[in-house]
Amino acid sequence: MTLFGVELVRVGTEEEVASIVADALVAAARAGSAIVLTGGESPGRAYELAARQEPDWNRATLWWGDERAVPPDDERSNYRLAKERLLDGLTAQPAEAHRIRGEAGAEAAAHEYDEQLHGATLDLVLLGLGPDGHAASLFPNQPSLEERERRAIRAEAKLEPFVDRVTMTVPVLCSAPEVLFLVTGGGKAEAVERAFGRPPGPETPASLIRSATGRTRVVADAAAASRLVA
Repeated sequence: MTLFGVELVRVGTEEEVASIVADALVAAARAGSAIVLTGGESPGRAYELAARQEPDWNRATLWWGDERAVPPDDERSNYRLAKERLLDGLTAQPAEAHRIRGEAGAEAAAHEYDEQLHGATLDLVLLGLGPDGHAASLFPNQPSLEERERRAIRAEAKLEPFVDRVTMTVPVLCSAPEVLFLVTGGGKAEAVERAFGRPPGPETPASLIRSATGRTRVVADAAAASRLVA
């Protein structure tokens, strides 16, 4: 099923979503790809399954789509989520892991990350979806959606936890040949319908993120996809 530039993969349960996303991560890791990880509530199980299925990631390169301005051991850190649910389960670590140094402060960390991304090629971008339609730390109707010069910028949080953030910009997220959204739960159903069932617009940032050169997939469970017309 294709809607507004995305391929929808609708499954029954959260576990099935995690399994499909894990398969994509494993394939990318085995291919030595540059993978952009996401935070939030949804990806943890997929990370666990991916580490179990393929514990050797020594050919892969990791990036993060966004991060909060907190130390890496903070419970709000996207890096910490990936470390505990993915990296700690590997027998061979990725060749490179470009952590956003949130502890440096949002502006300094964004500048540093922007420099790291200069000349980088991304292969797989993994994203979640917020209940307001945000993706990474790109929030509705914000000037950050119009940024076209920088690759990473500071972003002010518009949802809890209200901590300044660093995020990749729209063109960077769209640069990968594969963009993969994972969404679970009925609480995301309205956001899913707005992001993938309507024309794109700044009121729903996720609707603006589509692979410029390849495919964009959304893997959603039945509850999250309940408002999309088959």
